[in-house]
Amino acid sequence: MSDEVLIELENVGVAFNATRSMRGGRYWALEDVSLRLKRGERLGVIGRNGAGKSTLLRVLAGILEPDRGRVRRGPVSCQLLSLALGFMPYLTGRDNAVLSGLMLGLRQREIIARLPAIREFSELGDFFDEPISSYSSGMVMRLAFSVAIQVEPDVMLIDEVLAVGDAEFQQKSGAALRERMRQGHTVVLVSHSEPEVAKLCDRLLWIEHGRSVMEGDRDSVFEAYHQQLHLTGAAA
Repeated sequence: MSDEVLIELENVGVAFNATRSMRGGRYWALEDVSLRLKRGERLGVIGRNGAGKSTLLRVLAGILEPDRGRVRRGPVSCQLLSLALGFMPYLTGRDNAVLSGLMLGLRQREIIARLPAIREFSELGDFFDEPISSYSSGMVMRLAFSVAIQVEPDVMLIDEVLAVGDAEFQQKSGAALRERMRQGHTVVLVSHSEPEVAKLCDRLLWIEHGRSVMEGDRDSVFEAYHQQLHLTGAAA
């Protein structure tokens, strides 16, 4: 890991309009999160459901602008892999792969040259040339992961997608991701699978209720997180 900071968040907050069931107004999905993401880092983001992990990834990707705080980013390309973030459903897998590559800064001839490898890795077969409205969620994520692996963005942001699909493809995608990590690629991973996070990440950010609780080496953060879960469970 180098000392080059790719993205820095300083006291970032993101608010959404609340639904009627929440009695209107606005709620803060993120309230106060700070983070420095360095080149080559393998960062896992942990926290309970509703902590703001997915919102944080969207801020890192540049999809969401914070309502308060500051984001500083270098000239980097980011690819967000998320079950909640789809392609254009009326376009084919092939066309969506081309558009994704163009958005990540590749020239058209570069992404077209990589289409055979994307099709092969995704194992979509003839569905590669079908509209993705006909895909299952697992097929969509196979395509998204296959594009990201071939396009090789500066930062891969992964939101609960490594558990999608059959066991064989999970092993295949995990192996490909670990190979990218060995090559120094920067990865931010959100997953409820602690063994997966422990296997792939060397640093962790723990957030609760939209706030940074602790950031540091994997073992220290996991220990503190588990202590808090034990105390919360005991109090309940």
